[in-house]
Amino acid sequence: MPNPAAGRFGRLAWLWLSLVVLVLDQVTKVYFEGKLSLYQQIVVIPDYFSWTLAYNTGAAFSFLAESSGWQRWLFALIAVVVSAVLVVWLKRLGRSETWLAVALSLVLGGALGNLYDRIVLGHVVDFILVHWQNRYYFPAFNLADSAITVGAVMLALDMFKSKKSEEAVHD
Repeated sequence: MPNPAAGRFGRLAWLWLSLVVLVLDQVTKVYFEGKLSLYQQIVVIPDYFSWTLAYNTGAAFSFLAESSGWQRWLFALIAVVVSAVLVVWLKRLGRSETWLAVALSLVLGGALGNLYDRIVLGHVVDFILVHWQNRYYFPAFNLADSAITVGAVMLALDMFKSKKSEEAVHD
């Protein structure tokens, strides 16, 4: 049940943060696609960090990237459903739930950024490469992935905070 104190639109004003994430994600993807050729690396911090251009047709860590193309639409559908759930959840938040609103907005903005790539381009554009001494590479990622990760960590922290608060009430 929606929180009446949240007002008619709840925390939907936080959709502006989602929009900022979406715009920054798309601007950086366009920039790096214009500056780099596929898999070209520009070392920023030797042995640790580079810019590179990579396309991911799968999900996280290129999961199902080698499939015949059906995964594009499956992941797009999942992103649409998750985005709808996030908007409803955001709308129902109370005024005091700012941390949760920021977390949901970051995840939503990131999900929409990658959804746009998946639908319009057929792949997600990645350009951030973290590695160790050119031996161990973390899969390339982008700002949308970063926003999703930060938002998910914030959601997890909120669960622990909520659980701790409930335990204190029951003691």
